[in-house]
Amino acid sequence: MSEVLSFLFIFEHVEIPIATPKKDELLVKLEAASLNPVDWKMQNGMLRPLLPLKLPFFPVTDVTGEVIHVGPGVKDFKPGDKVVSMLNFWKGGGLAEYAVVPLKTTVKRPPEVLPEAAGLPVAGLTALQAVRDVAGIKLDGSSKGVNLLITAASGGVGHFAVQLAKLGNAHVTATCGARNIELVKKLGADEVLDYKTPEGATLTSPSGRKYDVVIHCASNITWSTFEPNLSTFGKVIDITPTFKSFLASVTKKITFSKKQLVPLLLIPRCENLALLVDLVKEQKLKIVVDSMYPLAKAEGAWAKIMDGHATGKVIVNI
Repeated sequence: MSEVLSFLFIFEHVEIPIATPKKDELLVKLEAASLNPVDWKMQNGMLRPLLPLKLPFFPVTDVTGEVIHVGPGVKDFKPGDKVVSMLNFWKGGGLAEYAVVPLKTTVKRPPEVLPEAAGLPVAGLTALQAVRDVAGIKLDGSSKGVNLLITAASGGVGHFAVQLAKLGNAHVTATCGARNIELVKKLGADEVLDYKTPEGATLTSPSGRKYDVVIHCASNITWSTFEPNLSTFGKVIDITPTFKSFLASVTKKITFSKKQLVPLLLIPRCENLALLVDLVKEQKLKIVVDSMYPLAKAEGAWAKIMDGHATGKVIVNI
């Protein structure tokens, strides 16, 4: 039997049979799981009718652990391998002692990378997709001269985005709360704005720069705030797009606006997760951990992520 945390809009610790891995799946004894804002939004019904598909639901997708059994067709993993995995978004299951994980979003975790690498999948992959694939910043450092703004830069996605952008030699302006300014500077940001100050509220670069790209990780910032700070062909990448932002994006395209709004939907790829793990191994990417909780007190982790002011990632040790 495996202890899991499920919700019927309230939390309950229950025991269910340990599942058997099917083709291209692995059974993993979990070591850690990481929470993301989408988890509590799902619980609050903000994603209905899409998610959850049914109740009770076993939340969380981002995990690390040790392979116990491999399903049919699996050749590259064996029992005893340490892994980092992103579970099926529609099924969840990460707040548990055991989980069946899909091969297509699972990579090996070298000894140098700790279980807190559970913080990588959703936040790290979103940051990588925004920085490299949408902003076009090459991580080999050859993309010089790009002026980048990252809002909520001390959060889960934001703190990864700062580091990845600096690997690409971008000039990074970042916003965060006053208590995290020094941390964000240590992560590599060239300029840091306290979002509660007048300059932070208007997103004005201290050096007078216009932004070629904005990676928007915060909320409640309007296009009218971004627009005067953008360069001629600047774009805002919205990592938590709403129907309104999709509509605005389409409007700007059909009106041939030079300045664009780009909604980002995460497309998890195994090779990208492997890249992030390698960067952590090489000490080129740091996972900032806000706090850790045991599975028995996962409700505390949930409250922390719902608060919206976590610095980096919230981890549940299992």
